[in-house]
Amino acid sequence: MALDISTILLGDSPLTIEQVEAASRGFVPVEFSSGARSRIERGNQALNQLLDRGERIYGVNTGVGGNIKFELGAEQATLLQENLMRHLSCATGAPLPGDTVRAAMLLRLATIATGFSGVRWELARALNDLHARRVTPVVPRYGSVGASGDLMPSAYIARVLLGMGEAEYEGVRMKAADALSRAGLQPISFAPKEGLALINGTTMMTGIAALLWQDAWRVLKAILGAIALSVEAVRAPAEPYDAWVHEAKGHPGQIAVAAHIRGLLEGSGLDADPASQSCYTLRCGPQGLGPFWETLENGRTVIEREINSANDNPLVDPEEVRVYRAGNFYGGHISRLLDGLKIDLAVAGNWLNSLMAVLVDDRFSNGLPPNLTPNPGVNSGLKGMQLSVTSLACATRQFAGPSSIHSLPTEQYNQDVVSLGMHAAVTAMDALECLRNEAAMVLIAATQGIDLRGTAGALGPGGRSVYDKVRELVAFMDRDRAFEGEIQALSGRIAAGGL
Repeated sequence: MALDISTILLGDSPLTIEQVEAASRGFVPVEFSSGARSRIERGNQALNQLLDRGERIYGVNTGVGGNIKFELGAEQATLLQENLMRHLSCATGAPLPGDTVRAAMLLRLATIATGFSGVRWELARALNDLHARRVTPVVPRYGSVGASGDLMPSAYIARVLLGMGEAEYEGVRMKAADALSRAGLQPISFAPKEGLALINGTTMMTGIAALLWQDAWRVLKAILGAIALSVEAVRAPAEPYDAWVHEAKGHPGQIAVAAHIRGLLEGSGLDADPASQSCYTLRCGPQGLGPFWETLENGRTVIEREINSANDNPLVDPEEVRVYRAGNFYGGHISRLLDGLKIDLAVAGNWLNSLMAVLVDDRFSNGLPPNLTPNPGVNSGLKGMQLSVTSLACATRQFAGPSSIHSLPTEQYNQDVVSLGMHAAVTAMDALECLRNEAAMVLIAATQGIDLRGTAGALGPGGRSVYDKVRELVAFMDRDRAFEGEIQALSGRIAAGGL
């Protein structure tokens, strides 16, 4: 986490993925620049001018979606903004992690900072106060189809401003009104357009994508550490990682993965005879996982464009005093990115499953005992852990099914095609959790193999660093024991970027 970020200023420069993580996980304070406040106020003034002219504006003085044909009077226009929260309060499933909810809150603030939402400055300040006081709305997992954006999860955030729903405050889940009171805040009322402005957009799926991007890098590098330690454990040759080999192929992700593994093997006194050609799991990591690296390298641009986008509808142009009724809320780019990432996660899960098989099977491990136990027979060693790795690999493969192709028409055929970006986000989040736990177990197996050979002292500095970080949490296995706590601890270290 980028803990050197002390304050995030919205409105003067584009928001970065690192800032999203700092605000949502590190509780770094967020402020609006004076320019952002000015744009917000001008956007609200433009909206009011359009209403004073008698312009018919979707979701402001009309119904929403298929109800656009119904025109609303002034009192109805105000009531509509709160009714949007009520009719969308039908999500289901376990609550989303708090950091993803806080990320979505930040991204909605970033959208408002463009000045194109037409909302009052008071609304922007109220949402920022909610974020600053660490009041985290409780948001169920299922309900968004990612077309008019993440309507339902965003409504679960927005309604807390009204004192509706539930929120977590100081680690306790409670009624939203109680959370506001304990945090020293008051419920607000929505002016015309404001309820719609809070729920229309891609902020939840994009907030998850931003955090997933950071987490996926950490897991990928843990996997590369597991490969490097496995090369050492089974005495496989390091020649397949030579720079010349990968420059000859030319793919940047492949070159980067090879360089990373090569750095972990550098200085090792265990390099095997290159004539003893190893299996693909130990030989083709750069070629197989290079695409994963490239997905992440290229993904930053997509995510940060979406983070800084005006993804509301309708959009207000304060300069021309004009309203645009369009579809920037559609989550196609994030959905497509995450669907691609899920394939990379599944490939990496397969890789780890094969790597585990090589380590625990004495037919392939070059002299290591079966299941990496020094006393096999009465002890089963890592036999159970291999089963767990395979289970996780299968789950990751199931999650890899693309979400974006499963569009179904909904909402009176107004949303006749949908992005399912939130489905892609949730399944990618679940897949990455499985992969992270897999990586932890293969790291445990690789360090066990190194200790069984007694060769930890011959590791190079990079490999030794990974080995030591595993051994700080997971002791050598001399007899069967329960590993669940150690797996969880090591997985947590990977998640925190500590490997």
